[in-house]
Amino acid sequence: MNSYDVIILGGGTGGYVAAIRASQLGLNVAIIEKAKLGGTCLHAGCIPSKALLRSAEVFHTAKKADEFGVITSDVTVDFSKVIARKNAIVAGLEKGIHHLMKVGKITVIEGVGTISKMTDDADFPVAIAVKLNDGTGTEVITAKRCVIATGSRPRSLPGLVADGQYVLTSDEALHMESLPKSMIIVGGGVIGIEWASLLADFGIEVTVLEYADRIIPTEDHEISKEMQRSLKKRRVKVITSAKVLPETYKLADDSVAISAEVKGNMKTYTAEKLLVSVGRLANTENIGLENTSVEIERGMIKTNPYCQTNDAHFYAIGDVIGGLQLAHVAAHEAILAIEHLSEHQVQPIDTALVPKCIYGRPECASVGLSEAEAIEKGYQIKVGKFFFKAIGKALVFGESDGFVKLIKDADTNQLLGVHMIGPHVTDLITEAGMAMLLKATDWDVGRLIHPHPSLSEIMGEAALAIDGLAING
Repeated sequence: MNSYDVIILGGGTGGYVAAIRASQLGLNVAIIEKAKLGGTCLHAGCIPSKALLRSAEVFHTAKKADEFGVITSDVTVDFSKVIARKNAIVAGLEKGIHHLMKVGKITVIEGVGTISKMTDDADFPVAIAVKLNDGTGTEVITAKRCVIATGSRPRSLPGLVADGQYVLTSDEALHMESLPKSMIIVGGGVIGIEWASLLADFGIEVTVLEYADRIIPTEDHEISKEMQRSLKKRRVKVITSAKVLPETYKLADDSVAISAEVKGNMKTYTAEKLLVSVGRLANTENIGLENTSVEIERGMIKTNPYCQTNDAHFYAIGDVIGGLQLAHVAAHEAILAIEHLSEHQVQPIDTALVPKCIYGRPECASVGLSEAEAIEKGYQIKVGKFFFKAIGKALVFGESDGFVKLIKDADTNQLLGVHMIGPHVTDLITEAGMAMLLKATDWDVGRLIHPHPSLSEIMGEAALAIDGLAING
């Protein structure tokens, strides 16, 4: 029986980062993965979806190339090549992860791991039974500690189960071999809006049905409003306050139909396919948690601020513990957990400093409090906003819709939140995060010299705008 300092259950972003950090600290580590290293982010989320978004963006740019003085004709999409490019990117990154495992001398076990009852060995009390993928049977390994990183899966609506052909989740959508002519998207959150954007850029007729009174409801209200305006300008039908009724789903003549109650009225929507995008569920089932004292709360593993469960032998990270279900959060939770179990001095993650990004067109990004949240918390605030249409580089780039909005504490002048919508804001948000980490004031940001011409100039202008001092607007 092989024994390790730490076993990682799950090889997604959180899992493999945890394994690498453990290796760096000199720990003997094994990682168990039932499918492919990289998990949801690499194979069914971040990377493949952004590869599709990039192809859609290039197609959109090519269609308007004459605006740049570049004459093209008969611009078309070869979706088989779009998929091939996506698959090549994923395969290359997966190969890179395997290389990192080899360099770190990390044992990778391909199979389904289940936590067994605790052993009598005080040194290696955690036992994991692994049903090996190669069919050779079950291997039992033991460890001092275990990090659970089993991730999440798309949530379904009762009565509206994905069939892979007409009703899809994001998992099935990423494996479409051809583009539909039309798509209904149930859910106007981050994933739903990204899919709406890329499908619209490919020329697909899209209808978004969102239960809340605005799309991307977790973002600042002005960001939601601007995104909805942008999507409508691109002929995406956005229906808010829509209570979808799964029992009304019908399939006829190779098209789907479903009804929704919209502000007291019943309306029926039809399309070639339907995408269900209503959040994700933590993968806590069938991993042996019943053999531990690990506590489950609202379907997710409960942890302390250091990602440790109430059973001190087990840590949990990533989507399986809920919170901000983002790959970059999982990676930082992984490092936190490994350093904590190694008895290093660590600081819990400050979720207020975590950047959130939406990779549609336009992009959205935010860090910190929204305007409504800041007011709710009792802050006296001042707001500055600056538009990309006054930024030279945005005009040169050909994408000048959107703005940057800064919110500061009127008493201390420290930034409370930064919200962006426009070109490449998922890259620009890092400056905002650094400013908040360093407790910068709007004065600091406004007087930082930003290069010209650059999109980053908008950060300085928005900071100056708080006190009416913006130079170019």
